[in-house]
Amino acid sequence: MEYLKKNSFILKAAIFATGFAGIVAEYTLSTLATYFIGNSIFQWTMIVSLMLFCMGLGSRLSKLITKNLIQNFLILEASLSLIVAFSSVLVYTLAAVSEYYGIVIYSLCMLIGLLIGLEIPLVVRINKEYEDLKSNISSILEKDYYGSLIGGVFFAFIGLPILGLSYTPFVLGIINFLVALIVFYRFKDKIKKRQIVQLKAVLTIVFGILITGIAFTEPIIQWGEQKKYKDKIVYSEQTKYQNIVLTEWKDEHWLYLNGNLQFCSIDEKMYHEPLVHPIMQLHPNPQRILILGGGDGCAVREILKYPSVEKIDMVDLDPKMTDLGTNHPVLININQGSMNSKKLQIYNKDAYIHLEQNVTDFYDVIIADLPDPRNIELGRLYSHEFYSLCYRKLRPNGLIITQAGSPYFATKAFSCIDETLKSAGFTTVRLHNQVISMGEWGWVLGTKNTTITSEQLKQKIQNIQFKNVQTNWINNEAMQLITSFGKDFFKLNDSIEVNKVHNPVLYQYYLDGNWDLY
Repeated sequence: MEYLKKNSFILKAAIFATGFAGIVAEYTLSTLATYFIGNSIFQWTMIVSLMLFCMGLGSRLSKLITKNLIQNFLILEASLSLIVAFSSVLVYTLAAVSEYYGIVIYSLCMLIGLLIGLEIPLVVRINKEYEDLKSNISSILEKDYYGSLIGGVFFAFIGLPILGLSYTPFVLGIINFLVALIVFYRFKDKIKKRQIVQLKAVLTIVFGILITGIAFTEPIIQWGEQKKYKDKIVYSEQTKYQNIVLTEWKDEHWLYLNGNLQFCSIDEKMYHEPLVHPIMQLHPNPQRILILGGGDGCAVREILKYPSVEKIDMVDLDPKMTDLGTNHPVLININQGSMNSKKLQIYNKDAYIHLEQNVTDFYDVIIADLPDPRNIELGRLYSHEFYSLCYRKLRPNGLIITQAGSPYFATKAFSCIDETLKSAGFTTVRLHNQVISMGEWGWVLGTKNTTITSEQLKQKIQNIQFKNVQTNWINNEAMQLITSFGKDFFKLNDSIEVNKVHNPVLYQYYLDGNWDLY
């Protein structure tokens, strides 16, 4: 009886480990799909749904396996071990040499789901020798679900933030390999001698391939990452929230988040000066400033040129990004050490939550230098509700400016941000500039002063002289240009909706833009 219990325990432990590895494999592929393809909500939804469907398909196909159940289970585990372990390496490699990495990600998702679906019914059938049907089914499924929970916790707190996409898949591969190894030695008395020799050879080969993969995965992934960028990568890190890459050519640098350019040191002042100086010049005495995003420190650099500023609060979700802006020599050189200013207080929090929870601080100027609203999560930071929170955090006659993407490559999204700011009570003016490395880019500036019209606000902006601040690019002539759009060349036939948390239209406007011309 004790022997039977141990056998059943081993099988349940195997299913627990399979549940653990399976859910982490789903999350890894979903993260890879988000990084390489974009649109996180869509990718996570489709990857998880498709994998679950293939698990069901695998369960159905398991009926075709009528004999040698333990041997087949071991082969499935060994196959899963290799496929899961090399998933990231395969995707990064193919992304470097072809455009079909999306097909590969979804094919891996389907294959892994199929193999997991084949496994669970096999274990149930093997375990029926040791438990009655009622206990057998419930305990096997229970362990699978428990494994999934622990897998989710592992991915969120250890896998992605610590091991990254390089080594997390190999942890899963090793788990599947150990499951196969333990089941093999526990049940080898039920396997024919000739098959034992064959299975030992298979497991030995799999182990050798896994060890080799672990040794070479980092340089392979670095090579694949480097192929995405035309310039040399000098810093790369997958954080809990995003992939940060810093590249170098001669003495110039480019910063990318999730593969999207944030700035180039050659022309970043053509972005950051319009972001900061018009709004700072409009306020008669800007003392307390709130920056949402901006962890690179370039906006802080420009704000510190104003002696009236007493306090700057920065809210940036990713501590790795603000640490980079504070400590990396390249960014220190670009932002002139602004992140170490005593006037600056950094909060590594979600901007929306911070504004909701902070009830004591109020500001003269809010500068939103946030990533483009390319998904629902980011679109929330461009919503009516978010701008209403900003409105409440501003002092009387306070001002806000937000980066708003491209007025020409994402015309509807640009207009939506403007309309959404207006819906929160702001009088607004649209701004734009040709940033060489980024193309035509735009901002929307708003004031809490409702006694002024949009045209009057525009006139005030055009009259700014910048006599009291040192700038590299922006001047009064530039103000005539960045406030002028010419005729409405890109006519919008459809009415533009306000972006709301419960009606997130902005991200779809953004994705439907003319990015193929970018």
